[in-house]
Amino acid sequence: MSTQYAAIYEQQSKDFMSPRELEASVLSKAALKLKSCQDKWDSPEREKMLDEAIRYNQKVWSFFQSELSMPDNPLPKNMREDILNLSLFIDKRLFEVMAYPQDPTKLDIVININLNIAAGLRTAPSGP
Repeated sequence: MSTQYAAIYEQQSKDFMSPRELEASVLSKAALKLKSCQDKWDSPEREKMLDEAIRYNQKVWSFFQSELSMPDNPLPKNMREDILNLSLFIDKRLFEVMAYPQDPTKLDIVININLNIAAGLRTAPSGP
C-alpha cells in the first residue's frame, strides 16, 4: 500500500517541478539506482537490479541526447556538445559494465556524474 502512495506522491511532485528540478530529480534517481546495485552487488538479485538501473540511466541519457540534438535547444552550442560527449562516455561505460559486470566500482563515475549534474541543476542559474 505504501508503494502506491509513494507513486502518487512522486507523480504529483513532478507536476509542480520546474524542468530543471525534474531533470535533477531524474538524474538523482538514476544515480541512486546504480548506487543501490553497488551496495547489493553480492545479492542474488544483482543482475536484475543492474539491468533495471542501467536501462533507466540509458533512457535518461538518451532523452538528453535527443533534446540536446534539437536545433532549437536554447543551450549554447559548446555546452550542448560537451554534454553530448559526456553522454557518449556514459553510454560506453554502461555498456562496459553490462559486458563485464565484475567490478562494481566501474559505476562510480556514472553515479558521480549524475549526482554532480543534478546538484548543478538545483542551484539557481546566474543571471547576466
